[in-house]
Amino acid sequence: MTTPVKRRPARVPGWGKALIATVLLLAVLFAGIRLSVLPGLKDLFGTETHDRSGPALLESIQDISRYDAASGNFQVVVDLEKDTKFLPDAIRGSRTLYVGAGTVDAYVDLGGLGEDDVRVDDDRTSAVLRLPRARLDTPALDPERSYAVSKQRGLLDRIGDLFSDNPGSEQAVQKLAVRHIGDAAKESGLTARAESNTTEMLEGLLRSLGFEEVRVTYGD
Repeated sequence: MTTPVKRRPARVPGWGKALIATVLLLAVLFAGIRLSVLPGLKDLFGTETHDRSGPALLESIQDISRYDAASGNFQVVVDLEKDTKFLPDAIRGSRTLYVGAGTVDAYVDLGGLGEDDVRVDDDRTSAVLRLPRARLDTPALDPERSYAVSKQRGLLDRIGDLFSDNPGSEQAVQKLAVRHIGDAAKESGLTARAESNTTEMLEGLLRSLGFEEVRVTYGD
């Protein structure tokens, strides 16, 4: 009877083991940095930042014929949660707590005034002005005062960030912050304050030119 010869498993040479260990270590470090589970690793290799942006190019110039009469500062806390059906949040889902701070300007557009909107008596002592209603400008989010308080993401979301060009994007919460700030500005009485300030400015200006009676009205 012939006894089968058992072959010994091939041994991995020492340099191969070292190579495998190095690859695994780099993979863990890379995953730790991208997943933010190992804080402080970003500074482990002495990261440097270089600004190689080109010069800003002037695309257009627009004349402004409006009076910015009031500005409001607002702050909102956005709590945005995204869930997936039939999957627990630990697997797929996210929740971001974001503090958004920004400003909203209220202005009166003076560029469309016509001859019928400004009436002056013959003695130039009385003037009546009819102006359009004050409007709210687009809310401007301040990046220096806006920040994410916390971010919770499921395992699949974290893995997806590894292959994303913009991991952990805050675009969704920023849009919500802008919308909520805009809604708050509409309820704040900012336009009424702008009209009051515009009236005060025009009365002072025309009285300095010799007008004794100045009346300012607003309408659409």
